[in-house]
Amino acid sequence: MAKKVRVSELVQQFHLEVVAGEDGMRRTIETDDLNRPGLEMAGYFNYYPTDRAQILGRTELAFLDTLTAAARRDRMERLCDEATPCIIITRGLEPPAELVEVANERHFPVLRSGMATTILLSRITTFLERKLAPSATIHGVLVDVYGIGMLITGGSGIGKSETALELVKRGHRLVADDAVEIRQTSDNSLYGSAPDLIRHLLEIRGLGILNVMTLFGAGAVRNQMHISLVVKLENWQQDKQYDRLGLDEETTKIIDTEVPLLTVPVRPGRNLAVILEVAAMNFRLKRMGYNAAQQFTNKLTEAIAEDDFE
Repeated sequence: MAKKVRVSELVQQFHLEVVAGEDGMRRTIETDDLNRPGLEMAGYFNYYPTDRAQILGRTELAFLDTLTAAARRDRMERLCDEATPCIIITRGLEPPAELVEVANERHFPVLRSGMATTILLSRITTFLERKLAPSATIHGVLVDVYGIGMLITGGSGIGKSETALELVKRGHRLVADDAVEIRQTSDNSLYGSAPDLIRHLLEIRGLGILNVMTLFGAGAVRNQMHISLVVKLENWQQDKQYDRLGLDEETTKIIDTEVPLLTVPVRPGRNLAVILEVAAMNFRLKRMGYNAAQQFTNKLTEAIAEDDFE
């Protein structure tokens, strides 16, 4: 089901003034794109994006003033489409009388802001992107390790929270424990955060609920993090072949985005915090163009080739 934002939420978030059509506050916005109807003001409605909130700034209103009253009425009637969520006037400018008349007749919301057009456009777009982004909630722990957003997953009791606690002790930052709310932006980037109820909290069996910010300070937590790597913890299986070189690069799909996946077997004696720290550093090196496993393979191939030649 597509996400929607009511016009009333926009009014509340940006303290917009309702100029006309107050009965239309229940209209919904389903796209984060906005439109400045310049061509429409000139009468060209062939490609009018009716599903977008419309922004009228100084330029659009100045052009409207050059039209006759009949032409202005025609433009406003066509602009106030049944499928269009609302019209927002910027810079505190006065709306055309024809717009107010049509809006009140059709219960079409016309809003006003004192902000400059470009600033309001940017802020509303950011707000709508966040509210309308595809999202999912995943059981796991999200930590910031050397600037890498690492989502730790695995079965219940495998040691995800304990590993996160050790990472926090070593100077890294907790984003979310147990439930990670993930949203996907328009460029298919994933961002994770914690639900408000459990933000900055960590559950350790035997100790209970810990407030990481209270124990370790504000520098030990962050509210949101871009997810770059998924680490899956699983119990060591004797008969399973694990990657020992690091050449196999797995991925996992979260919402519609493929994310690199690292499977780490867990057994007594393994220091998971150190392993994940090194995994984060190695991931950063790969993004910078250095792959230790590939370098080793190339050297091995060259050595074998030289032996065969001799």
